[in-house]
Amino acid sequence: MEAAVELERLERVVDAAGVAERIEAMLPVGVRPRQLRVRTLLAGMLLAAADGRPAHLRRVHAALASLPEDEQRRLGVIAEWKDGPHRLTYRQVERTFSLVARALAKAVPDGEPSEALSGVLDALLEASVEVCGEPASSSYAVDWTDLETFSCPPPKGGERCGDPEAAWGHRRGSSPGEADEVFFGYYLQVVTIVKEECGPAVGELVRRIQIAGCDVDPPPALVPVLERMVESGIAVGDVLADSGYAYRKAESWALPVRRLGASLIQDLHPNDRGAQGTHMGATRANGSLYCPATPAALLELGPLARGASEEEVAAHDQKAAELSAHKLGPVTGYDPDGYHRVGCPAAQGKLRCPLRPESMALDHTRPGVISPPEHPPVCCAQQTITVPPQVNAKTAQKHDYPSPSHRRSYARRSAAERAYATVKDPASNDISRGWCRLTGLAPIALFAATVFVARNLRVAGAFAARMAEDERRAAAGLPPRRRKRRRRSAGDLIAAAGAPP
Repeated sequence: MEAAVELERLERVVDAAGVAERIEAMLPVGVRPRQLRVRTLLAGMLLAAADGRPAHLRRVHAALASLPEDEQRRLGVIAEWKDGPHRLTYRQVERTFSLVARALAKAVPDGEPSEALSGVLDALLEASVEVCGEPASSSYAVDWTDLETFSCPPPKGGERCGDPEAAWGHRRGSSPGEADEVFFGYYLQVVTIVKEECGPAVGELVRRIQIAGCDVDPPPALVPVLERMVESGIAVGDVLADSGYAYRKAESWALPVRRLGASLIQDLHPNDRGAQGTHMGATRANGSLYCPATPAALLELGPLARGASEEEVAAHDQKAAELSAHKLGPVTGYDPDGYHRVGCPAAQGKLRCPLRPESMALDHTRPGVISPPEHPPVCCAQQTITVPPQVNAKTAQKHDYPSPSHRRSYARRSAAERAYATVKDPASNDISRGWCRLTGLAPIALFAATVFVARNLRVAGAFAARMAEDERRAAAGLPPRRRKRRRRSAGDLIAAAGAPP
């Protein structure tokens, strides 16, 4: 019964996506009709992914052949031929899949997905979100990871290899003792739905994926994906990204994303932190403009260290609040050309400054300027100044960096990491090398999409079960469940490794 329900949900995803008929129209018409239709092929790929099987065509064939006989006849796995019933063969699966991959690939491969392939990936992931129930959120966490191809790398002589669209990439070792290394394959990016700021929890479904060769820069390659989301009527509010995205040129990432109406919440690269010049005398730092008399120690304030104590957190937040008092506050919003106006913090009552006599009447608990500039710059002589879009174009974001509000909001970005953890789990879907033994961008991207569709269905089911359990406990007067978090530091791992057996 559960298998029938799972097949029904997977078929709903395929039908909601509407890609089977679209792909079918792209395939050549043979002398005799193909027994395996594209709709059945996609259902078989989703069945294999839902069972945690590797992305092998033999696994797809086995998944279809293991269905009940009546389902096989309905899907065309068993068809009536002249000499009687004929069961689908592996060669037929291989043939149909090769036709689909060839139709969705570019005529001249360049490591980037074709327009047709991108449309299929978008439709499949969006259909899975619709079937699972779209979460009430417009916030998204983005990230990229390595996706290694099964092909051997090209030899040193420069000859072609089995996967000409793959390229050499770099991946960071995040575990203790794990070093950075290079790999041969693709970069995989996800756009994961996260909860709104101060909003209720939502199912962290992957709404879009993007795959390209490692010689294609990931952040600029993700911008068209977000643009297609907005064009289809999907609201894009907060976009949470790490410093790998924030460090790109503004024209490649920050400016195009802001033009979509999104608010960036991202970590800053160490090279982009601190003072980065001036604008009309105001100091440009951490994506904002600050009073020219701001203490240098405050401008050098970095993000809170992981595992900080309560005392360290309180001290850091106090410095962040003092830094915010020196910030030139917004006076107007952004106009269509990206210009906006900001005002002197002393004129706005956040700071005591002798250049603003009215501010000296403020309470002495407010920060004060001890040594104002001898020759006041424009930002001190005027009440407000105009900020063009090129000022802090790369580093400007929704919250002051690194304030507590930024820290709490940015913490939602870990949803993207959890999305990768669920598809790199040896107990279910593991997209490490060997997971897919086909080469080329189109075959790998199609199988990756089916894995994330299966992952969305699994995550949505688990989230609904947790919400139902929380409602049951609340109705019974029981306290909410508490999740146990076990955290081991690098010192613990080193001590355990050196401990006697």
